[in-house]
Amino acid sequence: MGEPSREEYKIQSFDAETQQLLKTALKAPSLECTAACFETGGEYSVCQRSYSNCPRLMPSRCNTQDRNPGAVDLEKVANVIVDHSLQDCVFSKEAGRMCYAIIQAESKQAGQSVFRRGLLNRLQQEYQAREQLRARSLQGWVCYVTFICNIFDYLRVNNMPMMALVNPVYDCLFRLAQPDSLSKEEEVDCLVLQLHRVGEQLEKMNGQRMDELFVLIRDGFLLPTGLSSLAQLLLLEIIEFRAAGWKTTPAAHKYYYSEVSD
Repeated sequence: MGEPSREEYKIQSFDAETQQLLKTALKAPSLECTAACFETGGEYSVCQRSYSNCPRLMPSRCNTQDRNPGAVDLEKVANVIVDHSLQDCVFSKEAGRMCYAIIQAESKQAGQSVFRRGLLNRLQQEYQAREQLRARSLQGWVCYVTFICNIFDYLRVNNMPMMALVNPVYDCLFRLAQPDSLSKEEEVDCLVLQLHRVGEQLEKMNGQRMDELFVLIRDGFLLPTGLSSLAQLLLLEIIEFRAAGWKTTPAAHKYYYSEVSD
């Protein structure tokens, strides 16, 4: 039996009641047979199956007419996703796709934005308490940064990243670039991964803050003590990655990835 897909993992990582809640919230005509997509690794926007041919779910259980996103407590759904994202870093890396799908489904069927509002309110609450979160749980803090960057990557307003998230995302990355964070490989790894993911978008939204962030990163790279060899390698790689226009050159890829594997 093969490894479960990322989508399958995301749904199956919840208890049965929450799985049903999420599947209901995701239901919309443009997301036909979403549950089967999760189980087979399909994309949200284009399902390749029809109800009659679905080997996993009976057609009666896939009836979108009876499963309207507006009929479930979408604020509760938002809280469930955020709670799980703070506990599970694997989930937090991909939760943005799920949130985007729910937002699209709600907008199309109910013409509302309850889920998005609940999601952003909860992100703001966690953002305001980020220092307490970091002090309480380093893993929870890393999961939060991963999650908010993932949401920034997926959510759009008029096909542009959400301005409301730009400064909070920057503030989180600035915190990861502080000396006490750079001494922890988990935070350095998170910083570099998120810059790979959303760095170019962030720079387009506010180039000055990106310049200031990389001053911190360069200063951190030159720390006399407290930086592991892996952290130094990661920081050097992201410095060169940005200098190359947010691209990895073949030579850099060969050098850095061979170093990490060694």
